[in-house]
Amino acid sequence: MAALRPIAPQPPQSIRRVLGRPRIHLVLPARLENQSRRLEERVLVLTAWRLHLFGTKLPPKASSSFNVLEIRSISTPSPTQVRVETERGPFPLAFACPEAAARLTRALGAALGRALPSAPPPWPRPPESPLDTSPTSESSASTGHSVCGGFSETYAALCDYNGVSCREEVQWDVDTIYHAEDNREFNLLDFSHLDSRDLALAVSALAYNHWFRALSCRDLRLGGEVVEQVLHAVSRSPSLEELILDNAGLKADFATRLAAALGEHPAPPLRSLVLAHGPVDDRGLTALSQRFLLLPGGLRRLSLPHAGLGPRGLWALSRALGSNPAFRSRLQHLDLSRNPGLLGAPDGAGLYSFLAQPNALLHLDLASTDCAVDVLFGALLHGCCPRLNYLNVARNTFSHRKARETPPTLRQFFCSAFALAHVSLAGVRVPPDALRSLFQGLAANTHLSDVHLDLSGCELRSPGARVLRELLGGVSAVGSLDLSDNGFDADLLTLVPVLGKNKALKHLWLGKNFNVKARTLEEILQKLVQMIQEEDCSLQSLSVADSRLKARTSILVNALGSNACLAKVDLSGNLMEDVGAKMLAKALQINSTLRSLAWDRNNTTAVGFQDIARAMQSNYTLTFMALPLSDLTAAYRSAPERTDAVWQKIQWCLLRNGRGPKVPADQALRLHRGIVTSTAEQMLCRLSGRVQATARGLRGHPGAQRDLAEARELLREARNARSLFPSLAALGRVVAGDGPVRHLLESVAGDVAKAVDKELQAVLEALAGRAARLCPRALGAAEGRWGGRGVRGAAARRLRPPPGLARGALLEQAGQRIRHQLGEVTLAAVTFLTNAVVEELLRELRRVHRALAQHLGGSPEESGGPPPPPRGDPLNSTDEELGTAIVRGGTPKRGDSGGCFGVPPPPQDTLALQRPKRCRRIRPTSAFLGHAEGPPRRDSPSPPSSPEGALPHCTRARPRPPHRPPSRTPGGSQAEAGGGPPLDEGLEEFFTRRVLPRPPPPPVPPLPPQRRRGPPRNRQDPQPPGEPEPGHHPASTQEQGWSPGSEEAAPPSIDSPRVVEGAGLPSPQAPPPQALPTSGAWPAEQQSPGGEEGGGATLEAPPTAPTGTSNGSRRPVPPKPKRTRRAQSCDKMEAEGGEGGGT
Repeated sequence: MAALRPIAPQPPQSIRRVLGRPRIHLVLPARLENQSRRLEERVLVLTAWRLHLFGTKLPPKASSSFNVLEIRSISTPSPTQVRVETERGPFPLAFACPEAAARLTRALGAALGRALPSAPPPWPRPPESPLDTSPTSESSASTGHSVCGGFSETYAALCDYNGVSCREEVQWDVDTIYHAEDNREFNLLDFSHLDSRDLALAVSALAYNHWFRALSCRDLRLGGEVVEQVLHAVSRSPSLEELILDNAGLKADFATRLAAALGEHPAPPLRSLVLAHGPVDDRGLTALSQRFLLLPGGLRRLSLPHAGLGPRGLWALSRALGSNPAFRSRLQHLDLSRNPGLLGAPDGAGLYSFLAQPNALLHLDLASTDCAVDVLFGALLHGCCPRLNYLNVARNTFSHRKARETPPTLRQFFCSAFALAHVSLAGVRVPPDALRSLFQGLAANTHLSDVHLDLSGCELRSPGARVLRELLGGVSAVGSLDLSDNGFDADLLTLVPVLGKNKALKHLWLGKNFNVKARTLEEILQKLVQMIQEEDCSLQSLSVADSRLKARTSILVNALGSNACLAKVDLSGNLMEDVGAKMLAKALQINSTLRSLAWDRNNTTAVGFQDIARAMQSNYTLTFMALPLSDLTAAYRSAPERTDAVWQKIQWCLLRNGRGPKVPADQALRLHRGIVTSTAEQMLCRLSGRVQATARGLRGHPGAQRDLAEARELLREARNARSLFPSLAALGRVVAGDGPVRHLLESVAGDVAKAVDKELQAVLEALAGRAARLCPRALGAAEGRWGGRGVRGAAARRLRPPPGLARGALLEQAGQRIRHQLGEVTLAAVTFLTNAVVEELLRELRRVHRALAQHLGGSPEESGGPPPPPRGDPLNSTDEELGTAIVRGGTPKRGDSGGCFGVPPPPQDTLALQRPKRCRRIRPTSAFLGHAEGPPRRDSPSPPSSPEGALPHCTRARPRPPHRPPSRTPGGSQAEAGGGPPLDEGLEEFFTRRVLPRPPPPPVPPLPPQRRRGPPRNRQDPQPPGEPEPGHHPASTQEQGWSPGSEEAAPPSIDSPRVVEGAGLPSPQAPPPQALPTSGAWPAEQQSPGGEEGGGATLEAPPTAPTGTSNGSRRPVPPKPKRTRRAQSCDKMEAEGGEGGGT
């Protein structure tokens, strides 16, 4: 063989210009044997993934090239010959020396190792060609540690192999984001913007990668190329343990092809399979079940929700689960939910049999599978009690049989479960007996705690509420309870107090249970407020979502301001509008415990969002607010700039609160005093004033001097108690500001700073020692170049910690947090001491007041002292506002059972103040609540009768026609009433008799009649200046005649004068006229042509009212209000009745 011409170590620039950017790894001269068996000189140039063969002529031109992935085998017929078999054909190469042939073999092996780090070489290595395995060799470079298992190199090699440009963004995302997060789940959603071919190449790289353990795709439709590469990765990957394809748009035959791909893998590492929202059907599940029989390691997770499964596929799966022992010991997550009819057929007995055997299940989801819940609990009792943690059987049938008795397995399962944390029976019509068994089992279980029990949509209604009232109080295992949409309605009046008595309950859902009338709804909300305002309330979150409480949501919102237990509240879907948002803003301004809030779907506009944003500036504790997407979108359409500004302000406040600033100490003190202690202090001031007033009336009383001295002492302490809370709080801040904790932190800060210096010095010595062992020569040269203390001295100067690190960390961060917590504890202690002192003073003042009242009631005449205070004390109303019960001697309030603390009140005029059960003040009900929906509520009972015995007419603002002819006189009614005035006195005469005389009008020419439609409308003619407008009913003058002589001859006689409001009458606030005018302009069309009957509701004047000319000093009658349709119809009926009576 002729000698080859030597090639320069570096290729000429012409070859670089031809290749472009790729890095050149190897350049060798060689001879290529062509098809005519002639040898042609070539220059071999190896880049990262491709071997190029250039000619020796200039300009250089590549005669051929091939990717390293195209190599099928490499053989060495002689030490100087290498034969490379590729997909395009053989490449026999001859070299000048054996070293050149060995270099080519090593370079090709290294390139293939970089491209496919997990795949063995497709050709057998020649035994005669020793490979250099030194750390500096190319062959060892492929075995080194690369980023994310060499994904970027494999992806680039595959792109070069397929002739597609490599996407550098894919490489950057994997090498940077995935590597920084140590994320071993390759999510196709991160690359959904790529074309189908580019995405398929990225997936194909997983078949040769050791780094990634999972491949997931959720809500992304995959193309055919991508699906092919997914199956290829399953059949070739050595480390792919999880395959998650949720709503990926798979075809019906994918499950069958997946089973075939699992069969191609010699030892499939798959341990988790999720095929959700895809057509797996019975055929695909049967094929997968056959592969599961041969899967040596089994599966840890099998999730097939909404996959179109049927009884035949379930039978095959149950057979595989029961036959492969690996499933009984390793399967922890089984999800077959949302497959209707799956467990309704007898083929489901196989799954029940698997569940009845001892297994390792932790998570079981059989929602919407037509499962018989009673049969399922029988199977779970035998096989799943020790480890089952999550159970979801929502939207199923409790029993397929018409059995009256509940099987005991339900109670036994809940009594025997050891690790149960979540149970969902949502949408299951649980019979009352089954519900009773469930709670009896939970009550008897001593192993469970903080269980989440979902009973939403179970239609429990009154029978279920009865069971809850009986058994829920003794259940300590339930920490979260969802009772929404159960039709409790009015039963919540008795159910809510039972929920409050369960101190293990931390989270409660009560939405969609408030379909009641307004009065009942307010009572329920008051019960709910009372429950969350208890001092020992254990609730941390409350949801009344989608209850449509409307304006009455403010009853609950007002209680949030002073609430001290709730950290999460959901008020979504209640339509409380902007007024409710304003009330919520007021609550947020003073609340210091709420951390999470949801309030969407409340018809809130930009005005409501502005109120919330303004309130958030004063709130330092709310850190999460669910995006009110529905209301925010509607508000943005109407006022985009305003809505955007206020929402950014809300987000800024939430970000500020998340960074850690707390409520300032002064603000917390003011809030705490205003909400917690001010009620007791006001009660103390009120009672002190009354004790002082009673003591003033006993001056000089010989038998009351001892009690008076004690009263003066108590009053002095009561005055001091008013400043007790701020004084104790200020003292607590002073002591805590310069206490032992601060001194200890300052002393520890110096020790920590010294320890930090020592630790950094030890770190530097360890680093320098490791560098000296690995690179001693380089480190020695660096020591000589740096001089002085060398590299170690320079590194020591760079290892200095920031100044004040220990002091700032201890005093500013840890110390601030400790001081904040100590401040809260100190404030609680101050509150306790203040309440204890005030409560004792109240008790002593009540006792002294009772003793003084006895002296005052027994000796006013003998001692000549002042009379006792009147019973009608106007201060009683303020005591009701404070939530106190005031009991006076002999006449307790309606609803009170006796004196204070159950002691019957003494016969004397004494006063007792009961301390309210809730000591935290609640914001009163807003004014808009009374007229927001329907008429205002009248909570108070009917007022007592007046001294004259007449009851006010509740509907006097609207006249009514007579329903029966007059049959009895007022005198007879009084006799029937037992001597008192009758309740219906004057009502019959009101509609049948004219009571007010009218002055004669001046003679005027008649006006032509006008045609009108419907009832006569009100018309007021101008009056002469200085004369008041006559207050008459137009209906009485339009249809009836008027005779002044008849009016004067028969003046009315009225026993009890009364002002009646009606259509066309002055308001009752205006004083009645004392005389009617004698002259005025009366149109002819408004004069009544008939008799005295048929008049509408008129103003009844006293019998002594003079009839004559009106002087200028009298007030004019106000104009008549607009008449309603009801009043017009009444006038028409009265007019017809008057005409009939006149004839």
